[in-house]
Amino acid sequence: MKPDLFEAPDYYNLDELLTDEHKLVRDAAREWVKREVSPIIEEYAQKAEFPTQIINGLAEIGAFGPYIPMEYGGAGLDQISYGLIMQEIERGDSGIRSTASVQSSLVMYPIWKYGNEAQRQKYLPKLASGEWIGCFGLTEPDHGSNPSGMVTNFKDKGDHYLLNGAKMWISNAPFAQVAIVWAKDERGRIHGLIVERGMEGFTTPETHNKWSLRASATGELIFDNVKVPKENLLPNKSGLGAPLGCLDSARYGIAWGAIGAAMDCYDTALRYSKERIQFGKPIGQFQLQQKKLAEMITEITKAQLLTWRLGVLRNDGKASSAQISMAKRNNVDMAINIAREARQMLGGMGITGEYSIMRHSMNLESVITYEGTHDIHLLITGLDITGLNAFK
Repeated sequence: MKPDLFEAPDYYNLDELLTDEHKLVRDAAREWVKREVSPIIEEYAQKAEFPTQIINGLAEIGAFGPYIPMEYGGAGLDQISYGLIMQEIERGDSGIRSTASVQSSLVMYPIWKYGNEAQRQKYLPKLASGEWIGCFGLTEPDHGSNPSGMVTNFKDKGDHYLLNGAKMWISNAPFAQVAIVWAKDERGRIHGLIVERGMEGFTTPETHNKWSLRASATGELIFDNVKVPKENLLPNKSGLGAPLGCLDSARYGIAWGAIGAAMDCYDTALRYSKERIQFGKPIGQFQLQQKKLAEMITEITKAQLLTWRLGVLRNDGKASSAQISMAKRNNVDMAINIAREARQMLGGMGITGEYSIMRHSMNLESVITYEGTHDIHLLITGLDITGLNAFK
């Protein structure tokens, strides 16, 4: 295994905008990724297996609920710290970052924001420590970009709810101990339910044959007359806005994470361009290769500025859903284009597992689709600026 020689680009001296705490958090995550993820990730991606042995390490660097208050086991960090952790983890691999994103923004966040105190005390410390891993059930086999059309439902049976339906493309599902499941009540209102592994009728078959996010565990959630205790209903928010609030947090983390993948591809291509000799000189001396590298660092720098400003807005409680959508869409598009250009710079070596680029490129094909597709985020921006709804 090659040593991890990654050096993060900072063309506009953005470190000057970060606090000492931000840099400590980021550097700790960066060193952990170099030590624990980089040496094994190619092997696990080839095997299509999630490396469960890193779960404790993810917890130790604060990747599970970084912004959750310390009284519930979280790190009590701000939104920029959360973003920087996601950036560093996705620099290692998008699938590993997916596990952390789901745990933080799609499982811990709704329990913290929409749950009651008993639910917070019961679940959040175990999720923060990595003792329990969670998943988030919103997408269905026939309802992806239109989650309001979901058919998963629950009925009030007096002393419990009876849950039926299915969810698809669920990160962490195969080994999660708890699932936050979005389902309609008898009036058609969407609510969140906490479903635990072991409840009769609840199964989580794994999804196989993926060419993307191969080091991430993906599965389905099947509910066949599952009896859910009434105390497992998230009481403090219902309607489609509840899961969409979770997705705002996750999309924000993805906007940072995609920068990590892009930085890794750029750094790999830059180093390779100085070492690879063709026609008697390094390929980095040729104009077309310099054009590629110059465009990469420009786009990375723009994305860094975009997410830093978004992080400030998130810290101040001022970031809109549409602003988050813009950053997610822009940054993932930026990253996937950089991955493709970097792959070309490495020629045939770019498709091998000796370098990270092809793995990043395949992973980003999922990242550009999940948590809102590339096109859906474009329409969210269009709605925001025109006031005209293209979804109706």
